[in-house]
This record gives sequence, structure tokens and C-alpha cells, in this order.
Amino acid sequence: MKKAGIALLLLLALLVVYLLLWPVPIAAASWAPLAPPGYQGAHAANTRLAGLRLIDLGGEEGPEHVRIGPDGLLYTTVVSGKVLRMAPDGSGLQTHVNTGGRVLGFDFDREGRLIAADAMRGLLRIGAGGEVQVLSDRLGEDPIRYADAVVVSRDPAAPQQMFFTDASTRFGAREWGGTFEASVLDILEQSATGRVLVYGDADGRTALVAKGLSFANGIALSADEQTLFVAETGRYRIWAIPASARGLDLSGGPTGGARILLDNLPGYPDNLMRGDAGRLWVGLVKPRNPVIDNMAAKPWLREMTLRLPRSLWPVPKAYGHVAAFTEDGRIVADWQDPSGQYPDTTAVTETADRVYIQSLHAHSLGWMPRPSTLP
Repeated sequence: MKKAGIALLLLLALLVVYLLLWPVPIAAASWAPLAPPGYQGAHAANTRLAGLRLIDLGGEEGPEHVRIGPDGLLYTTVVSGKVLRMAPDGSGLQTHVNTGGRVLGFDFDREGRLIAADAMRGLLRIGAGGEVQVLSDRLGEDPIRYADAVVVSRDPAAPQQMFFTDASTRFGAREWGGTFEASVLDILEQSATGRVLVYGDADGRTALVAKGLSFANGIALSADEQTLFVAETGRYRIWAIPASARGLDLSGGPTGGARILLDNLPGYPDNLMRGDAGRLWVGLVKPRNPVIDNMAAKPWLREMTLRLPRSLWPVPKAYGHVAAFTEDGRIVADWQDPSGQYPDTTAVTETADRVYIQSLHAHSLGWMPRPSTLP
């Protein structure tokens, strides 16, 4: 019995040493989130997103981003690296291209070519026949590790610019096992290395718009193209940044005309999409988790989390949630599905008669008839 007790104590001592000292890939930083607002006010709990209709994607997963192309077809991206296209009703599904990476966000340029933010390859231009050209995979000598979202300027009187986010300069999707795995590491670490970049300035090179963001995610332009809206996923907020800004450091807070437009959201903001009537849509891909917020000022505890089996990580529950806001930061629509039946909602794509719901991990594309409550 005495020997068994000693062996047990040794095992417990080894477990404590492992939980406290075993190397992990993050060097967690302390931060101070605001108290979670919960589901109230403009975000009062509802079921407006429940009961989505589904478009089969032929076994593919994760329609992360959705747009109607210049050809009238519906385009979306999936985990396998494919860009799919189909008729708006989902018929005629085909593969437009497989980039060999993972396209997250995309847009179309003035010539109708697809401009893609590929988390593993950088900023790409894809021709009508599927030809892939890398436009930018580094800022100077610094690699772009996690291209996430992109928006292309439209003003024909100005040079065409492509604004895109590099979600993390610490954890690349290719090096760390995929986009979800890398995002978890970055948000747990909170070193705020995400940045906004622009390709297409006068010299044709990639330039830094702003840095110091905790997982820089979705991006959209204002109607007059003077302002960029950027989702900072790791801090539950959305920024408004002058499109003309260069070299801003937002790690210490607003500066250089940049301001926080929406703060202390009830979930993690992901993609940003322009809708009709001046509104913008954001998907709250996961709800906030009190356990994670309570670990904000305890870096050692977040590091210890990575030493636990993945099944014990404090991953937030499934909860469908998208919202629309105006350029001055007023919430004008909020749709939720507390059941989370359609998982990891990333944003909304509006058409004249439908709205499509984007998702990080769904095995189909969700949609509903365009609600009459939308003007």
C-alpha cells in the first residue's frame, strides 16, 4: 500500500509538471474584455435563423464565403480548396477551380476575375478559365501567413485596390494544421498580430494599412469607398479604418482616424458583407464563452488549456447568429438559431429574392427566401 501511495504521488507530481511546464506553441498575453452583454437589446434572443433550406454541395464542407459572380452564378468556397459555382437555386453545381489551399474570402475585380484570399497561398487572381496567379504572398520580406478576406474597390476614376486581411502573422493555416486550428491558437494567445493590407497602390506593391489586431477577419468597404470595416474576431469588435491610412498600429487603441464602430459583441465576428439599403452583414461564428473571458487576465491558464485533450478545450457551443448594421454602427437586423443546427454562421449574402447563410463547417449551403422585413 505504501508503495502504491508513493507511485500515485509521483504520477500526480508528473501531471502537475506536465500541466504547468510542457511546451505549448503560444505565449499568451493578458487582456481585459468588457463584461459580456448577453442576448439583449438589439441582440435579444430569437429564432429568425431557424429552419434554413439547404443546398447540397456534393459532399463538400464549409461554404465559408458566398457571392454572385458577374456571370450570374453563385460562387462559394469549401475546405477542400475548391471554389464551387452553381445557379442561384443550387442546380448545375461544378468546380470552378481548386487552388490547392483554402480560399476564405473573395471578390471580383473590374474585369470580372475572381480575387481570392487563400489562407495558405496569399492573395490570388483567378481567370475565367481557372488560371491561378499569386498577386501577393508577402509584405516586403515578411510572408503573408493567413490571408482571410478581401474586398476590391469599384470606383472607375481611381486605381483599383484590393484590401485584404492577414489574420495572424504568428500562426499560419498551412503550418498549424488548418484554418480553424491556427485561429484557435491565435485567439488563445492574444498577441494581436493580425493586420490589414492593400495590393494595388501606385507602385503596384503590397502595403500595410493597419496592424495590431487580434485575428483580423472580415473586411468591407463603405459605399463611398473611403472607409474599411474590419472584424477583429479575438476582441469581439468591428473597426472603421480610413481606406487611405497606411502603417497604423492599433494595438494601443484607436489612432490615425481609425475607430471602433461596434464593440463588445455577444459572439466572435467573422465575415463582413455589403447588403442592400446601405447595410452590412456580419456573422457571429460562435457565441462568447464565460470560461474563455474569465481566462483573459490569466495567460498561464490559457497556455495550460492547450495541454489538455482537445475534447476538454472550452470551445463555445453551436449557436447560429448573423446581424446587419449601418455604417454608423446601428444594428438593423438580428437573426439567431439557438439550436445551432446550421453551424458556425459566418455572414449573409443578399440577392433580390434570397439570402444565403455562409458557414465555416456546414456540409450544405443554407438559404431562406428574402424576408419581407428587409427593405
